[in-house]
Amino acid sequence: MKRQGRKNLEKPLDRRTFVSAAAASAALLLVSPYEKALAAQSGTPGSLTGYLTSARAKHAPMDPMQWKLASAASAIGDTVVVDAGQRYQKMLGFGAAFTDASCFLFNSMNADARQKLYADLFSPQQMNLNVCRTCIGASDYSVSVFNYDDVPGDTSLQHFSVAHDDAYILPMLREARALNPDLFLLATPWSPPGWMKTYGSMLGGWMSAKYLEPYAQYLYKFITAYAQAGVKINALSSQNEVETDQEGRMPACIWTPEMEQDFVRDHLGPLLRKNHSDTQIWLLDHNYNLWKRVKWQLDDPQLAQYVSAIAWHGYVGTPDMMTRLHDVDAKLPFYWTEGGPDITDPNYARNWTAWGETFTNVIRNWCGAVIGWNLILDDHGRPNIGPFPCGGLVTLRPDGSILQSGQYWAMGQFSRHIRRGAVRIASHSDASEMSHVAFSNPDGSGVLVLTNAGEERLIKLQFGAQVAEATVARDAIATLVWERTGVS
Repeated sequence: MKRQGRKNLEKPLDRRTFVSAAAASAALLLVSPYEKALAAQSGTPGSLTGYLTSARAKHAPMDPMQWKLASAASAIGDTVVVDAGQRYQKMLGFGAAFTDASCFLFNSMNADARQKLYADLFSPQQMNLNVCRTCIGASDYSVSVFNYDDVPGDTSLQHFSVAHDDAYILPMLREARALNPDLFLLATPWSPPGWMKTYGSMLGGWMSAKYLEPYAQYLYKFITAYAQAGVKINALSSQNEVETDQEGRMPACIWTPEMEQDFVRDHLGPLLRKNHSDTQIWLLDHNYNLWKRVKWQLDDPQLAQYVSAIAWHGYVGTPDMMTRLHDVDAKLPFYWTEGGPDITDPNYARNWTAWGETFTNVIRNWCGAVIGWNLILDDHGRPNIGPFPCGGLVTLRPDGSILQSGQYWAMGQFSRHIRRGAVRIASHSDASEMSHVAFSNPDGSGVLVLTNAGEERLIKLQFGAQVAEATVARDAIATLVWERTGVS
């Protein structure tokens, strides 16, 4: 389940008065020293198109827009200034999770219906979901509780097997990657086998220090077995939500900071570097408020050498807590790796602006990927062995039809237009009830995503010496895309 965080925008411009004046007088833009520098570093925008999700439209083309000199722009409207000269993090992509539950439902669908849904979700020409998560063993969204070696004391892992996943998880992953070969997969365990824990069960409890080496081998065997089955794992985290056991109500496991540090530094890190050097390790995979835990761990250079990124969840804390870590240690990329709808929310299919604000906030606080929770669940939020009422990115109805969530519509406004390798660039505005984030794609095209939580408004996009105007409906997300035609 998600919680909204407060907005956290880029630090104010050195010429703050310029931005304030821009909202009242476009003519001032022509004589501002800041504007001249902006035009020189940003290039010239080409043809401009827009796409809107609102109560009446779903990723629908907007009315035609034209660039014009700032001197010809109306003084009415909310101005958003985009500065391609200020560059931030690279984007890896967008996606959601292939949980056991989601793969079970995908596999249950008629092949033609699944092919149509897969094309919508994963095709580079459609939603282009290209960063997804899968589970190492059971999570709370599974048909049953399972792991890959349930023989107590089998420290040599002679009984290790991923046979459970042959039925529907591996086939669904292969099918998705065949459609989108650039699909990046993060694999995450919710619990080691119960016998590796102090509690003796996969449902809650603590990791036992005496099994750190066998557990590293367990994760290594998982990556190896998946590779042999035709599914490459690009990254893994050592534990989903390291500081909770969910009161023993679902697969979960607590890791102290010291134990996770020892595990990655002395066992998992060296093992993967020797045998799967292209598989990344992402640290934390838990909430914003745990940023100090990560800072403490990364102060150990022997640990830090094995860590490729930090994974975040948004259930506790606020997105700006990620920026606090970035401000003191900016070496590693950040990725947002879990958050999904509530199936009991009456606005499940309509809360796109809430999700647009969530995605904007995490990206503006340095996240280079947004990964939702379950890709698909049924209309009761099942299969589910846990206590939470999550919904899927989409819902499979009893008649076989698909209901898209508000999260789905919000994500599409980003994922359909922001390419892997895009760089977040600066955007500034004083408008209320509107969040915004901008990008420069690898081909030089620009993207601005606006989330309007208020009433219908006129937006003025300022890029260099050019201004374009667009009307954005109330409670809507607009994505504006422009070509790059040259450099001033």
